[in-house]
Amino acid sequence: MTINPTPQASAATGRSAPPDLAALTGMRSSKRSYYREYRRTNERMQRAVRAMDSISRALVRTVEGPRGLIEEVVRAAGEHLQSQWLLLGLADGALVAARPRYLAIGPHGQLIDDDHLLPAEVRRELGALRAGANARQMFDQPGWVRVPMTLDGDVVGGLVGLHRLEGDPDAADLSVLRILANQAAVSMHTSQQYQASLALRRRAQQLKDEATQQALGLAQRDAELRRAEKRLVVARQRELLDAERHRIARELHDNVTQYVLSAGMAVDLSRRDLADLETANQGVVDRLDDAKELTRRAVEQLRSAIYALHHGGGEGEDVAGLPEMLSEVALQHRPHLAVSLRVEGQPFPLGTTAEHSLARVAGEALFNTSVHATATRAIVRLAYADHQVRLWVSDDGTSDPAQLRRMLRLRMAGDVDGRHNGLVNMASRAAELGGTFALRRARLGGLRIEVRVPWPLCVDPALS
Repeated sequence: MTINPTPQASAATGRSAPPDLAALTGMRSSKRSYYREYRRTNERMQRAVRAMDSISRALVRTVEGPRGLIEEVVRAAGEHLQSQWLLLGLADGALVAARPRYLAIGPHGQLIDDDHLLPAEVRRELGALRAGANARQMFDQPGWVRVPMTLDGDVVGGLVGLHRLEGDPDAADLSVLRILANQAAVSMHTSQQYQASLALRRRAQQLKDEATQQALGLAQRDAELRRAEKRLVVARQRELLDAERHRIARELHDNVTQYVLSAGMAVDLSRRDLADLETANQGVVDRLDDAKELTRRAVEQLRSAIYALHHGGGEGEDVAGLPEMLSEVALQHRPHLAVSLRVEGQPFPLGTTAEHSLARVAGEALFNTSVHATATRAIVRLAYADHQVRLWVSDDGTSDPAQLRRMLRLRMAGDVDGRHNGLVNMASRAAELGGTFALRRARLGGLRIEVRVPWPLCVDPALS
């Protein structure tokens, strides 16, 4: 550039000089091509602006993932260099989880990520990028521009392009390419983090599925354990009922039956002795005949009851609660006594000990009704309430509640004549559960045995 002469120099000629643009600007170019240089610089600046604008658009394409940004970087760099081929790739061992590992754009703007579709010279540049060669280590071929791609100060790859510019790229071009390459490095790093998050998500989903399967398995095992526990409770109840049946059967066989047989034999002997006497005793003989017949019927009923007690365990293997246990007890006495069972309220488990004790109270009451009260009908009633469980056994027999209460008090006070042990056992079982035991007149006309047990129990219901 040169300095313009002053306007006085033209005035010395005596002629009026035409307007001079150089005088107005104060500068004169020594070359006639300054406008061409300005246009070239302006075009490069516009390409740089377009490249930055392309990157800004790519940054908001988050739905497409990292590949969308990489494609925009490759297109922007290719357009900026007017390249025939442009390649962006990562070095082996750098950002190992990032995808894609490289991306190329060809002469017709097609994106390529398959090595077999690349020409030999581009594959050579790709091999150098994968080997970790930076811009100074790559092959020095005319027309190729190489810019390293850095992340945290480390070279992780590079951007390589075969440009078609009129001249070599200047510092501004290289700055734009470095910005694009480094932005691609950040995107690759984001891609790696994205892939890692996907892997963690897949692993988390896998663990969740495994945990769900384990939870299902545990639920199945828990259900199996509950069924096994229920079967054990049923087996325990069955064992206790069988033991009670055998105990009652032995008591009937060893004591009651023998007494009845002995009574029958005494009646028969008395009848024979009276038959040899005068006919005036015929009325006594007839009464003895009636007594003999009654003892015979009693022995038959006792034998039937003993057989039922010994062989009654084959039914009702699914006994699980007190109502079922009472139904089983009632079934044992039905051959010689009309027994009905009524259950009120929603049944809930009381525990093996409490349910077994209440079932034995009902069994003892029905046994006394059948043997001692000359009853024909009995009702077993079980009622569940919020804070207690009530059990009644009523009959239409001939028992006197007041007399039985007096006998129970004497027996509890220490009268050990061996009678009325059943009443004492029933009262003791109710007391062991923290409940009450009462003897009252039944609506059927006979005796009503009533047991009230509080809930929760005053003893451990699981104790057996």
